[in-house]
Amino acid sequence: MTPARTTLAAGAVAAGVVALDQLTKALVRDGLRLGERRDLVAGLDLVNVRNSGVAFGFLSDGGVLLVVGSAFALLALVIFFFTHTGRTLVWLPTGLLLGGAIGNLIDRASAGSVTDFVKFPHFPAFNVADIAITFGVVALIYVLEGPPRRKAEAVPAEPAAHPDGA
Repeated sequence: MTPARTTLAAGAVAAGVVALDQLTKALVRDGLRLGERRDLVAGLDLVNVRNSGVAFGFLSDGGVLLVVGSAFALLALVIFFFTHTGRTLVWLPTGLLLGGAIGNLIDRASAGSVTDFVKFPHFPAFNVADIAITFGVVALIYVLEGPPRRKAEAVPAEPAAHPDGA
């Protein structure tokens, strides 16, 4: 893939994540009152909550540290991307991470907090952007480490010599 096509693919993934993230958040804000919870299936609830931290509620009320840390991480990602456009699949984690970060940044800039709506028991609520960030990290590790390698076929050792020389 050429650098231009790689950049286009990353941009398309990021745009898709942002669009889906913003659409789902708008549907939740329009369909549920703030703090409301609805059971979807056993163990999965639809909620309308706000999060002032990063993915899954970490660093709530992080303030300037959160903004500076996020900006640094995004800058590092963009630099990595543009210096590795020839690497297989680099567009996927880049698009997922940028899309997730931008989706949550839109909320943070417009409302001061992020709308979260997927809730499992004993786990913080999250949203599409958080899912994209999580899968983006996993995909980035895959891109950096490469596909799993097969262990070298074990070469059978020559049989040990019999003690009596036979």
